[in-house]
Amino acid sequence: MQISAPCVVSLSWRLEDAQGQPIDELAEPLEFFYGGDDLFAKVEQVLEGQEAGFETSVALEPEEAFGDYDSNLVCFESKTLFPDGIETGMQFEGLPEGAATENMPMAIYTVTEVYPEHVVLDGNHPLAGVGLRMHIKVLDVREATEEEIEAGSLGEAVFHIGAPSDATLH
Repeated sequence: MQISAPCVVSLSWRLEDAQGQPIDELAEPLEFFYGGDDLFAKVEQVLEGQEAGFETSVALEPEEAFGDYDSNLVCFESKTLFPDGIETGMQFEGLPEGAATENMPMAIYTVTEVYPEHVVLDGNHPLAGVGLRMHIKVLDVREATEEEIEAGSLGEAVFHIGAPSDATLH
């Protein structure tokens, strides 16, 4: 079966930064809804019309993947708003209740620094601003079910695509 919207593709991949440094590898195949919200637009373009067994490499500029880095998504909040034991690398959905920073989008915020009185939070995706190279292999293609078509997704995919600050890689 050829890949065309809507369908479900089973992929494996190796993800590297623009310098060839490994970031992630999906050795076990994972299914994605093709023609919805599960894949980057450029990846869908490359897969259009292909079949199981197809392999390729795709270069993605930051704006084609997780967006450019936005320094406006970095803020400082009082350490008292966070649980004891707060550490660099912890992530929170949205800012904590009582946050002093206003008008920040709903995003996953990563703690980038912890000081005695405050915490630095970054709402950018960890790969924002990074050029990527995906080495992709199509393992299977099948028709999408009515439920999958209606949802436009197979649920929580590896890539959630929305505004760049909403994109998450799990």
